[in-house]
Amino acid sequence: MEMLRFFFFFSLLFAASNAADFCVGDLKGPVSPAGYSCKVEDKVVVDDFVFSGLGVAGNTTNIIKAAVTPAFSAQFPGVNGLGISLARLDLAAGGVIPIHTHPGASEALVVVQGEICAGFISSANKVYFKSLKKGEVMVFPRGLLHFQINSGGGTAIAFVSFSDPSPGLQITDFALFANNLPSTLVEKVTFLDDAQVKKLKGVLGGTG
Repeated sequence: MEMLRFFFFFSLLFAASNAADFCVGDLKGPVSPAGYSCKVEDKVVVDDFVFSGLGVAGNTTNIIKAAVTPAFSAQFPGVNGLGISLARLDLAAGGVIPIHTHPGASEALVVVQGEICAGFISSANKVYFKSLKKGEVMVFPRGLLHFQINSGGGTAIAFVSFSDPSPGLQITDFALFANNLPSTLVEKVTFLDDAQVKKLKGVLGGTG
């Protein structure tokens, strides 16, 4: 009996020692919903686990006056398979990240400069929002619609983390008005009139 116990314990240790420590994404290989295939371990280098892009401000000279710098598996192969990723959020004065959703991940946001009004809408259509100051953190549950708005006078900066290396993104305004979905259909599903839909399509580059 003691020998069986020893053998069982040794087998567990051996199995654990052979488990993969990581799966650095092979960005040249195929990608699936489960992520990238693993890079050959002999070709893994320390820089696969280091990302420097979050130290640089994003370009906020655009229609939303905001920029998101992602450190997802496509940019940061070391997070592939780890269930985490990060991003930097830059909001110029008046900047906004429109209502959007991340189908694959929950999100945590920490403000490091300025003031950001952030919130989300539950599946029961209850709204949770607050103006966050430097050092404050807010979480956004997976898949729920949420937003961030610069509610201060100067530039606002936040860092965000996600519970998936590839959280996905769908911005509601762009989904409705930045493609070729026929205006008549958009009008029916949004209760907007034709003039409003055509105006928004014109602003966001949609057709139809």
